[in-house]
Amino acid sequence: MASAKIEISPIGIFRTSQVHPYEAGRQPDEFHAEGCIELESGHNFEQALTGLDGCERIWIIFHFHHNPDWQPMVLPPRGSDTKLGVFATRSPYRPNGIGMSCVKVARIEKLKIFVSGADILDGSPVLDIKPYVAYADSFPGVEPAWLKNAEKHVISFSERAKESLRYLDSHGVTQLRGFLLHQLEYEPTNSRKKRVKAAGEEFVIAYRTWRARFSVAKDQVQVLEIFSGYSSADLENADDPYADKIIHKQFKKLFQPLS
Repeated sequence: MASAKIEISPIGIFRTSQVHPYEAGRQPDEFHAEGCIELESGHNFEQALTGLDGCERIWIIFHFHHNPDWQPMVLPPRGSDTKLGVFATRSPYRPNGIGMSCVKVARIEKLKIFVSGADILDGSPVLDIKPYVAYADSFPGVEPAWLKNAEKHVISFSERAKESLRYLDSHGVTQLRGFLLHQLEYEPTNSRKKRVKAAGEEFVIAYRTWRARFSVAKDQVQVLEIFSGYSSADLENADDPYADKIIHKQFKKLFQPLS
């Protein structure tokens, strides 16, 4: 590492309902929750925002604050079954922990910039904001060699799964739908890269204390069922580290497991 140090002060902080690392997708897309850049006051950032309302997309430069250490070799979430050098990937485990995300601007309210499609976690320090410029930032068809053969799956939900997700959305479990869309889009059955296991001819993937059963046929993935990861004995235990056993008990009364 170079001996000279560069000091950078955050200009604000990112706020969103995406709290845990596995809730953030691998890249920005429409499945993410809305987020907000809260800029610090007292730095004349009001003037610095002049003209930003005319930008449909912006780049957010931020710090991966959950990752104190870096890794020279990482396993990408898709496209490669072998580790690659971190500089050849978008992994958050970087020497300086700097991330970038291209997001849509929804609206601006004073020192708050509301955006959609951000793969950024709550509390991430924001280092800079730059406009997306298509002629300079877009090179259609250009991909790293290890990504070119990644097969994208079409994801659908059974009516039962849709009903379960609607119920959970209305009861505070808002990240599950997006998690499934991200995790199952590429390499849905790869247990080296995600918490998934075979269940007969189908598969089960874990999201915190929730589970989803799904099937795979060529490039089609269907989420068949959402169910609790707690057993009946677990729910009778007074320990509740995730503070969610009440919603699991209510869910089990409404949605009996299919198998």
